Order: sequence, then C-alpha cells, then structure tokens
Amino acid sequence: MEHTYTLTEGRPSKIILKFYFPMLLTSMLQQVYTIADTAIVGKGLGDNPLAAVGNMSSLTFFVMGFALGLSNGFAVMISQYYGADDTARLRRSIAASTTLSGIIIVIFTTLSITLLKPMLIVMKTSDIIIKDSLLYGYIIFGGFFATVAYNLCSCILRSLGDSRTPFIAIIFSTIFNIVFNCVFIFGLKSGVEGPAIVTVISQLISAAICYVKLKKIELIRLCRDDFKGNGKMYLKLLKNGIPMAAMNSVTAVGCMIVQSFVNKMGVAYTAAYSACSKYINLFMQPACTSGNTISTFAGQNYGAKKYDRIRQGVRVCFSIAAISYILLGSLMIVFPGWLASLMLNGDFQIELAKGFLIRCGIAIFAVDFLFVFRSACQGMERPLIPMLSGVFEMVLRISVIVIFTKSVGFNATAYAEVAAWSGALIVNLIAYFYYINKLEKQ
Repeated sequence: MEHTYTLTEGRPSKIILKFYFPMLLTSMLQQVYTIADTAIVGKGLGDNPLAAVGNMSSLTFFVMGFALGLSNGFAVMISQYYGADDTARLRRSIAASTTLSGIIIVIFTTLSITLLKPMLIVMKTSDIIIKDSLLYGYIIFGGFFATVAYNLCSCILRSLGDSRTPFIAIIFSTIFNIVFNCVFIFGLKSGVEGPAIVTVISQLISAAICYVKLKKIELIRLCRDDFKGNGKMYLKLLKNGIPMAAMNSVTAVGCMIVQSFVNKMGVAYTAAYSACSKYINLFMQPACTSGNTISTFAGQNYGAKKYDRIRQGVRVCFSIAAISYILLGSLMIVFPGWLASLMLNGDFQIELAKGFLIRCGIAIFAVDFLFVFRSACQGMERPLIPMLSGVFEMVLRISVIVIFTKSVGFNATAYAEVAAWSGALIVNLIAYFYYINKLEKQ
C-alpha cells in the first residue's frame, strides 16, 4: 500500500528498528528544542523566568498529556484496523478521531485559559514568577489546537507504519524553534512570551507537514460518509483513548503536587527542579520511543491476530530500553554537575540538581522498562490496567513527597519519582504477562 508500512510481516527485530529510529530522532529533537528553550530562557532571561516557565511544566503536561493520551488511544484502534486490513473501519476511525479531537480542542482551550490563574495559585506559585507563568501559559494554551493537530496527524501516520514523516516535520520545527527563540530573546529582547509564541508556531509547522503527507495516502482519503453514523466508533475510540488520556493526566496531578511542594521551598528550588525535569524527559526518550514503537507494533499484530509476534516485539523493545538505561543512566550519574550547569547559573541550584540527577540516574531503568510493558498492554487493547497504574503512580509520588520532605528536603523529589516509576512498573509487568499468555492460549 502506497505511503503505508505494515508491521505484521517480516523479522520483528528488523522491522521494529527500522520503525524505531525515525521515531527516536523525532522524540530526541522534540526534547532538544525543549531543552534549547530552557537553556535560552535561563541564559538569556535568568533563573526567575526559567523558574516561571518550568513551573508550567506539570500543568502543561496535565492538559497536553490528556490530548496526547487520547491521540495515542485513537491510534491504537487505527493501527488495529490497518493490521486487520479493514479499510472501511480504518477510514471511519480516522474520521471519528478528527471529530473528537475538534471537540477536545474547544473544551480544553476554554477550560485551561479560564482556570490557569487559580491553578497556579493552588500550586503555591511564588509572586516573583506568577506573572511570567501566566503570560507563558495563556499563549501555550491558546495554541492548544496546534499541539492536538500535530499529535493526531503524527499518530495516524505512525499507526500506518510511517515514522519518517513526523521526523521530517520535527527537523523543520526544531530549526525554526531554536533560531527564532534566539531572535526573540537576544534580538527583540522579549520576555517569556517569545518562546511561547515560537513553540506554538513550531507545532503548526509540524502539523502542516504531517497533514500534507496524510492527504497523499489514497487508502485513507476520507469522504463525507466516513463522518456519518459514527456513534459506535466514537464510543470505541473513547473507550480506548480516555484511559490513556486519564493515565497521563493522573500522572500530571502527582507531578503538580510535587511541584507545589518545590515551589514552597523557594524560587531557587523551582529553577533546579525545572532543569532536572527537562533532563529526565530527555533521557527517558529512547525507552519512551521503544514504548511507542511496541504500541503500534502490538496494535497492528493484535488486529492481524498474530499474537506471537507481540511477544517477540516486546523482547526487542525491552532490549532497547535496557541499552538506553546503561548509556543515559551512566551519564546522569557520572556528569551531573556538567549537565546542571548547562541550564542553571547559581551554584546552589546546580548543587540541588546534581543530587537529583544522580539519584534518578541510578533508578531510571524502572521508568524505561515501564514504557515497554505499559505500551504493550495498550497495544493489545487493554488500557484499563495502565490507567490504574497511573493512579498508583500518583499515590506513590504524593505519599513520598508528603512523608519525606521534612526529613530529606529537596531530595524527596527524586525519591518520589523513583517510587512512582517502580510501583507502576510492577503493575504493568504483571498485567503484560497475564494478557499475552491469555492471548496465546486462544
């Protein structure tokens, strides 16, 4: 099929690696321009504006993570219909996903802009940075439609086996992002609004490139009839998408509560935590990408009823996650000071970040392996356990930060991450083996 790629035939390791590396480069480039944003803001505007932008991270993940979870949930269904060679349902699922995404854009844009200030107050945001956090947040949430558009278009392409086009899109948007961040901050002397505006435009560029590719695929060229009578399809998509979206948002709630504890410690702690969060997100990307890979691979093979290939695919993706841990975990442990100094200016903030990076570097294998087993469950159309594990993850994260902050201070943030990752890994590991064994007996 032109412009689409099946993952149901051929040697799993070869197919997965061919699909994985463009996705990895896409994810890494996204993190690079996120870190470039942070570095440019930190070095160009100072630690307080950096803290203001970083303070928005958990709240942004709460909203954007919900949308991304929905898109990923929709994509699992799309990949299953593609794997089953069911063209009619494939087109209807894409049409229904588009309609639902439009509704989500209207609802979440309105709510996020309306509730932004109250949420920042609840998070104990310092008066020193709240103005910049509001300005940055209003622009980012105002451009929510761009993020949803890119997530949906890229997820559909990946469901059809195309991981290259999203990579090409991110190349262009990353170049634009870094260049124009420098133009706004160092040339035009803007505040935090500059990076926010550039981020929204970058997402629009990525979305446009992916959309153009989708329009060329004859297999999914939609007509008006594909948008009609989709009541059952809406329910099926939401049944798979909402648990994945809720999992992301529940995880974000835990992060927001941790952020509120950090904010109460002071702006220096907020800046250090912001830099550390950026590195955690960057260094988990290879394993996270292996999770996204197995989700698509499992989805297509689940639709094709080739369950033995799912287990083979999980082995390959687990190996990728293990290699990622060895390489990047070591980097966090051996060079924490150098990493921290790339984003932060103050010696105190750098010392805080060093301790966090070492502790999380030792245990980051837990979240690396979590991505693989959780995504495999989702690809097999079993989203409930991953969602419940997200709740468990939130409870562990909150419990640790509440119990240990008084005794170990800022270090409790690292312990909270490790506890959350480990608990969720155990739940999803058990669920995966239960589901795959049950499928193979059918």
